[in-house]
Amino acid sequence: TDMSNPLTIGLIQHACSDDVVANWRESEQGIRDAAAQGAELVILPELHASVYFCQTEDTSLCDLAEPIPGPGTERLGRLAEELGVVIVGSLFERRAAGLFHNTAVVLDDDGSLAGVYRKMHIPDDPGYYEKFYFTPGDLGFEPIDTSVGRLGVLVCWDQWFPEAARLMALAGSELLIYPTAIGWDPDDDSDEMHRQQDAWITIQRSHAVANGIPVIAVNRVGFEADPSEATAGAEFWGSSFVCGPQGELLARAGHEREVLITTIDRDRTDKVRRIWPYLRDRRIDAYADLSLRYRDKR
Repeated sequence: TDMSNPLTIGLIQHACSDDVVANWRESEQGIRDAAAQGAELVILPELHASVYFCQTEDTSLCDLAEPIPGPGTERLGRLAEELGVVIVGSLFERRAAGLFHNTAVVLDDDGSLAGVYRKMHIPDDPGYYEKFYFTPGDLGFEPIDTSVGRLGVLVCWDQWFPEAARLMALAGSELLIYPTAIGWDPDDDSDEMHRQQDAWITIQRSHAVANGIPVIAVNRVGFEADPSEATAGAEFWGSSFVCGPQGELLARAGHEREVLITTIDRDRTDKVRRIWPYLRDRRIDAYADLSLRYRDKR
């Protein structure tokens, strides 16, 4: 294939433990491995510095939060500058006392903080009690400009919403990027597990198709117990992947620790969008009801 405008991307899929120091070491090693394999853009999973602590509601876990800018962005910035790569990380942001966000950070290849994105859609489900911890994002769907292009960074639960993907695309995003923490409930049967994972891949590939841009999802792996023992815990399924602007799967990781490297052609978006001109044919005059919660009978 003609790679006339290539971008090499590294997806860092790793497990996380109660040991924050070890988690950071794991993330850093992954970034170094990816850079050594030629990655120019490196992406970490959601909340990679800690266990996925939202399985329970426990105020002491707010101690895990940190300011932005802060130690996490400094650490990632140093790595970005040293290795000459753009890094997308995911931090538990302490904005003020009692005010927290689930925040993605983007470090440019000179080490500077290119921008942040605060998770907009906050789940509240058994094992995923994020509304207890996180205030919904208030920065909107704003892409972040970097040396490798304009990145549409979203986070985990956002990946199920076509509106978020569309608004990022309409703002000129060249890639959609989703740091993720999603897993199976070990009590579910294998058919249900398969349906869930299949849905997760399908919805994101559909964002690539509908917007004519590549999509990158980076998930964690490993089993994490529920400290409250109210549930059977979470078996994070990995399966991080990259797809192109027609939803074509370009690379996909397994269920274990992995540094997944793939190269995309940034010029392909333009070629695909000429053949599939969804933006041309959108009926923006007829979409006002998208701003409603639900269209009650009238």
